[in-house]
Amino acid sequence: MNPAMILAAGRGERMRPLTDHTPKPLLPVGGKPLIVWHLEKLVKAGFGPIVINHSHLGQDLEAVLGRGAAFGTEIRYSREAEALETAGGIATALPLLDADIFPVINGDIFCDYDFARLAQAIENIRLGHLAHLVLVDNPPHHPQGDFVLSEEGRVSDKELRLTPHPPEDANGLSEVQGARGRAHPRDVERLLAARTLTFSGIGVYHSGLFARTEAGRKAALAPLLRAAMALGKVAGEHYTGRWVDVGTPERLRELDQALSEQMY
Repeated sequence: MNPAMILAAGRGERMRPLTDHTPKPLLPVGGKPLIVWHLEKLVKAGFGPIVINHSHLGQDLEAVLGRGAAFGTEIRYSREAEALETAGGIATALPLLDADIFPVINGDIFCDYDFARLAQAIENIRLGHLAHLVLVDNPPHHPQGDFVLSEEGRVSDKELRLTPHPPEDANGLSEVQGARGRAHPRDVERLLAARTLTFSGIGVYHSGLFARTEAGRKAALAPLLRAAMALGKVAGEHYTGRWVDVGTPERLRELDQALSEQMY
């Protein structure tokens, strides 16, 4: 089986006062904590062991989830004295993951995405990519999006920078930033066809992406992804099903109500 990681170290400032005494991934929706939805789906899709990083009220996460026996898997905890941000948290947890390629899920989202689909992303990364990102339509609270997805499934940053093609393509030697610079006509076509989408918080990564990220130190993920995009080594897909960034008490209540109504 392939290991997987759930990110659960965030403080959840926008969710206060709910997160003053409860870690955000343990907030309940539809009758069970957010993070349990992920655990059950990852196990069903064949992933394990599951690594969970934590910081704020991390002992509560461990007390509720235990070592994973209740979910039919093994849970390993990466404990952070202070939240290390996404890349720092993943780099610190690499020894627990003990794999070159692994999916990582944000603990504060909800989705209907079938994690079994990530098996294909793992195979794609084995062919040379450093990351595979699941992208979604831009929600009302994030209309500008994060990244651009081309028709070929290639991800670039949202400023529509065109980076050199892979080495085997001798024509891809120019770079365009916005409307400036020169580009091969084929690149212009790709720009016109591309869509700006939001990163869902679901990704598959190669450990090499974090080769220069020091364990135990804060580090953001976006700069690493953009550097990999510049090499043409980030793939992606557009998921159009249910996805919620559970970042505010209001969105939490709305999701809980929707799931509760769905159950009856």
